[in-house]
Amino acid sequence: MGWDWRMGWEGSGGVGRWLGFVTAVWVQCISGNNYTFSNYSDALKSLMGLTQLQLNNLSVAKDIGKAFGLLAGLASDRLTTPVILLIGSVEGLVGYGAQWLVVRQSIRPLPYWQMCVFLCMGGNSTTWMNTAVLVTCIRNFRRNRGPVSGILKGYVGLSTAIFTDICSALFADNPAAFLLMLAVVPAAVCTAAMFFLRESSPAGDDESADLDGAGAKYFGVINAMAVAIAVYLLAFDLTGSHGALVSRLFAAGLLVLLAAPAAVPIHKSLTARRRPLGGASEDVGASEALLAEEAKNGGEMSGREDEAEEGKGKPEIGEEHTIVEAVKTVDFWVLFSSFLCGVGTGMAVMNNMGQMGLALGYTDVSIFVSLLSIWGFFGRIISGTISEYFIKEHATPRPLWNAGSQMLMAVGYVVMAVAIPGSLYIGSVVVGLCYGVRLAVSVPTASELFGLKYYGLIYNILILNLPLGSFLFSGLLAGLLYDAQATKTEGGANTCVGAHCYRMVFVIMALACIIGFGLDVVLAFRTKKLYRQIQSSKRTRKAAASHHHRITKG
Repeated sequence: MGWDWRMGWEGSGGVGRWLGFVTAVWVQCISGNNYTFSNYSDALKSLMGLTQLQLNNLSVAKDIGKAFGLLAGLASDRLTTPVILLIGSVEGLVGYGAQWLVVRQSIRPLPYWQMCVFLCMGGNSTTWMNTAVLVTCIRNFRRNRGPVSGILKGYVGLSTAIFTDICSALFADNPAAFLLMLAVVPAAVCTAAMFFLRESSPAGDDESADLDGAGAKYFGVINAMAVAIAVYLLAFDLTGSHGALVSRLFAAGLLVLLAAPAAVPIHKSLTARRRPLGGASEDVGASEALLAEEAKNGGEMSGREDEAEEGKGKPEIGEEHTIVEAVKTVDFWVLFSSFLCGVGTGMAVMNNMGQMGLALGYTDVSIFVSLLSIWGFFGRIISGTISEYFIKEHATPRPLWNAGSQMLMAVGYVVMAVAIPGSLYIGSVVVGLCYGVRLAVSVPTASELFGLKYYGLIYNILILNLPLGSFLFSGLLAGLLYDAQATKTEGGANTCVGAHCYRMVFVIMALACIIGFGLDVVLAFRTKKLYRQIQSSKRTRKAAASHHHRITKG
């Protein structure tokens, strides 16, 4: 009898679903390479003799690659997950590989436009990886969108610190070695992920796991492992310089921690084998009870959609939207604009951190890059879980968490503008934290407002804010204002030293965050009814599961 891949994937207690999720975590650990530009930007600036505006436009080219993420969004409904991962890995290998050849001086610096193309390819590669991971996992764990988004986006946040600290430990912050890692490591991980990450049917493991709390426990374990990695990285960053032996031991320990999430599918496999014969039928029966309840609720919604379609009416918020229907709504553009204010200003800090640190007298800015990454992780992983809890308990709209992050981010920019002692440390922590919240909360929000059917494309339209925000706040605002304050150096480049170099940039970005705060409050008010319905649906499913559990145990 031949092996049925689908049965093997969804059978055995749904081990494949969890194996896929852990694989997705590993992909996210290497897909935040787009946030590492500050680690090698100074090498590009000196080798190519660039002004700050020209350097920032290179970073914009990198972020424009995300605009072509629309292609990944369209492909997510037409291509399999392994094919999407393959495209991303090959594109990253070529894009970062060309930059490595230039920085290593194996070839002469390429013309400016060609460097823009290769940076664009590197930036676009991550959209294929992120689309494959997010779309597949959110569809596989439909009832746990908040925790899934928080965990996956959290590990993306850690990826910059992972790359930075490993390079610092093994290669003494060599920019050429760093770019080689960005080219080779993601390609290798994505190639391995092609065998394990794929979409499962809606009625599967996560439904039955929710009955006994196993799913929540597994998410909690993976969260705890992520926190351990973040603390481990933070300890390495804050303990100063290290010898060769300590650095190698650190790198080995980090690899062990990154492998630790594999314990979840292993444990799932062992418990599935030990489960008594009756247990499987109980899980199936419970799943059927839940699915029946969902069918009832879904049937009512489907009926409303059918009636709307017959009457050529628009879908209501919370129902499935096509991309055209979504972009015609006020809520979409409120979400889009508030997202721009948060991530656009955050991208400006990440792209300019190298020059911000040099302006304030720091010769090594790697610690600030790591702080942005690590605290971005805390923002992503905590906000996903907390926002999910408050929906279940209080029907709190997710956009309120975005509003809070915008105000805190504005405070961080004011601190950086004042340039008090240690302001760059404080700013790195605050901006990283709030940027993480913004990304992790907006992902499930979009799926709750506009549905899952076209989620891949809607998600990639939202992240157009990354190149747009990079262009507005980094390429134009930061680049022009920095060059206005800078003095020319030999080779055609320029430099600026002092708190005045970026003060006005921080003030303007603080004002943008205040505008974003107002937009998020508006969206929270407009979606109050939707989140009350989501809360009611979650409570109904929980009650149905508890009732069936008591019957089977009795």
